[in-house]
Amino acid sequence: MHNGVPARGPAPDNRKRMFVAILKSALVALVMAVVLFLVAGRWDWTMGWVYTGLVLLSAAASVLAAGPDLLAERSAIPQGAKRWDVPLSILVARVGPLVTVLVAALDERMGWSSVAAWLQWVSVVVALLSMAFAAWAMAVNRFFSAVVRIQADRGHQVVTGGPYRFVRHPGYAGSVLFQLATPLILGSLWALIPAALTVAVLVLRTAREDRTLQAELEGYMEYAHRVRYRLLPGVW
Repeated sequence: MHNGVPARGPAPDNRKRMFVAILKSALVALVMAVVLFLVAGRWDWTMGWVYTGLVLLSAAASVLAAGPDLLAERSAIPQGAKRWDVPLSILVARVGPLVTVLVAALDERMGWSSVAAWLQWVSVVVALLSMAFAAWAMAVNRFFSAVVRIQADRGHQVVTGGPYRFVRHPGYAGSVLFQLATPLILGSLWALIPAALTVAVLVLRTAREDRTLQAELEGYMEYAHRVRYRLLPGVW
């Protein structure tokens, strides 16, 4: 009950889309784990299990932070998504992380490189902080779509609270940190190459999204003048 109006649960269609979103997250985590351990050729890989746990925790945090309406929005590519963004979103959310994990697993099997244990655990902490930052952004922004689109059908407005007080794209900032932490967690310097390429695509996507929002979302231009930096305060 809120202001005398009975609270209602998510509509049946939204519940179905919520289930699809949760199932997709679980499948992604499963695929990543299978690739990781099969390619590495061993199941007793401690940091491989640590990374798998982080992926599952990230998926759970996203589901909890998003809520039913946003999960429904994120469950599929909706109408109005910018055509240029669809391939970019697939690259940064699926292809890039999968290639990074594949290279790290091959590195574990072949012994091409190594990372000091202390740096691996520092990277775990960085990954946890990045996940928390991204989940915070999702929790305060009900327009946190998986693709770039102006959500007029959902009353799209500029979000200025939470982490959006510090950078204009905190979700992407968290993703950048997680991507760069992944190779170090898995003990692979070679995996930094696909991770860095994924980050480069993410930076490009951030720039294009920011230009789109400034041009098409009312109030965003004024917000951009107040919060100067897109991803990293003092840098960009």
